[in-house]
Amino acid sequence: MTLFKWSKPIGAICAIAIILYGWIGLAQSPQPSVRLTTNPPIDRVRPLEAEATTVLGSGHYNPPVQLMLQAFDAQGQSLKDAKIHLQLFTPPKNPWFTTDFPIVEGTKLLDIEGNAPTGQLQVQQTLPIRGTYQLLVAVTPLVANAFEPIQQTLTLTLPENPLKFRYFAILVVILLAVGLLGGWVIGGRQPIQPGEIAPQQVRLLLSGLIVVAIAALLLVNISAEFAESHMSMPGMGEEVPSSSKPAKLQSQGLYMQLSGDKSATVGQPAKLQVSVSDPKTSQPVTDVVLKVTTTQLENNWVAFAYEGTPDSNGKLVWEQEFFDGAPHNVVVEVAPQANAKEQFQPFQVAENIPVEGVAPPMAVRLISLTYFTGIVVIGLLLGLWLRHRQTPRTGLTWKRSIS
Repeated sequence: MTLFKWSKPIGAICAIAIILYGWIGLAQSPQPSVRLTTNPPIDRVRPLEAEATTVLGSGHYNPPVQLMLQAFDAQGQSLKDAKIHLQLFTPPKNPWFTTDFPIVEGTKLLDIEGNAPTGQLQVQQTLPIRGTYQLLVAVTPLVANAFEPIQQTLTLTLPENPLKFRYFAILVVILLAVGLLGGWVIGGRQPIQPGEIAPQQVRLLLSGLIVVAIAALLLVNISAEFAESHMSMPGMGEEVPSSSKPAKLQSQGLYMQLSGDKSATVGQPAKLQVSVSDPKTSQPVTDVVLKVTTTQLENNWVAFAYEGTPDSNGKLVWEQEFFDGAPHNVVVEVAPQANAKEQFQPFQVAENIPVEGVAPPMAVRLISLTYFTGIVVIGLLLGLWLRHRQTPRTGLTWKRSIS
């Protein structure tokens, strides 16, 4: 009777244990996934230097980082005949600690979809700012129902350039020294002449600081606003040189055309596409390899590069953001695949795209100016404190003389 009494609770416990064991085993079983690797390793990559000069930088522009996405099935084998859609987003906005390109923060840097016969997609992308980038990856089969689609969110964190910390430390020391000197002068014993509210040296120092602060504020904000309005005026921007290669070309029995946005704005993605077809039949050509390269013309550095095959319509469509306000050259080269029936000599089409720069927001500039002013004020208070400690307390420092 006692054994029968405990049989039901024991059976319930065993059933729950079996269900939990199966659920945990299912949760821990291998799942299809996408793996991200970079070349060079991300900890050795640095953000783009806005001006890579030998005075305020390394003196050269680094090549773009190679992002490699590899799709695996549940058994850890590379997926075959897949299509990979990649969306790359920049680090989110942080108004208190802005980057070199504040307009680019929190925007879509790249959107591209390419065929991946071996389950791998590779792009080369220059990363403009420090922080954590987000990659939204979707993997679908080229053949319907060949495998379950995969959607995965990946991240990579780009460290700041160590040179920036060095230059910032030097600037902080200079501003502190200016404030310290001012506080030392103001805190000294200086006689006040009849009719004066402060000694002459103090008045000159304060007047100079006010003039410098006003001049800096006006220079930073007015010049930025003027540059923004200057760039937005039609016909007043930098003249963009015409490309030496056409945007569409018929050669060796193929017709290739590069189309899409003819101009771009910093912080906004531009839509581009290239199509390859047979000019006789107007049918798409798919057994070719397309190589895309986007180069900034002002300093001749590569912003984006990709090599892959067109889709079933003979097209490659992508969106890319131009984060530097300078003309860019987009070149697409077509070459036959190794196993293609028709072999031909590679040829290219190209388009020069003017990019309109955008000045940093007023709030960002004011916050930066506030930081620099605060550093000077800290140095000023420190100078007053040091002068006060050194000066014997024999009465009031500043006293109006009685005539």
